[in-house]
Amino acid sequence: MKNEFKVIADLIEKDKRVLDVGCSDGTLMKFLKDNKNINIRGLEISKDQVQKCIAKGLTVIEGNAEKDLKQFPDKAFDYVILSQTLQAFLNPELVINELLRVGKKAVVTIPNFGYWKVRLHLLTKGTMPITKTLPDEWYNTPNLHMCTIKDFVHFVKSRNFKIFKSLALNNQNVSLINNTNLGIKNWFADLGIFLIEK
Repeated sequence: MKNEFKVIADLIEKDKRVLDVGCSDGTLMKFLKDNKNINIRGLEISKDQVQKCIAKGLTVIEGNAEKDLKQFPDKAFDYVILSQTLQAFLNPELVINELLRVGKKAVVTIPNFGYWKVRLHLLTKGTMPITKTLPDEWYNTPNLHMCTIKDFVHFVKSRNFKIFKSLALNNQNVSLINNTNLGIKNWFADLGIFLIEK
């Protein structure tokens, strides 16, 4: 299982109600269900991935978060997870608002476009970088709105949302992000993980 998923699992207490938005093949959902007794549901746009989830005995709805989150009542879940999907939405701000309406708290992870390898690639090669967290070419990427850890922190603060925890992930290393080290973490983390609340 991806290190990112272990970090997410550590942020969520046992016996909670969780919605995984963009749950892919259900790997994280299955782990949370089996190891933390979590009452978990998924929302996934890909029919194939939904079938994989159902085959694992998971409850998943086929749908698009930008349109279909509005079907869920306010505070229906303790946590809503959005893992490396925010940058693929036409309107990320709308999605964040919906996550924080549907869930009491949201766990959002983003590939960091401010990571030094991304910056170096752009600087030296002059082409869009391909990394572990950004694996696609510019012409076939689902990513529409690339952002950095610093961008996301500024966005959350500008909307007066609360950040409970900000974590920087680089390979197996997980570290806290705070106001004093934000610039450094923006350079050296390839993934940001945020626990936020309205």
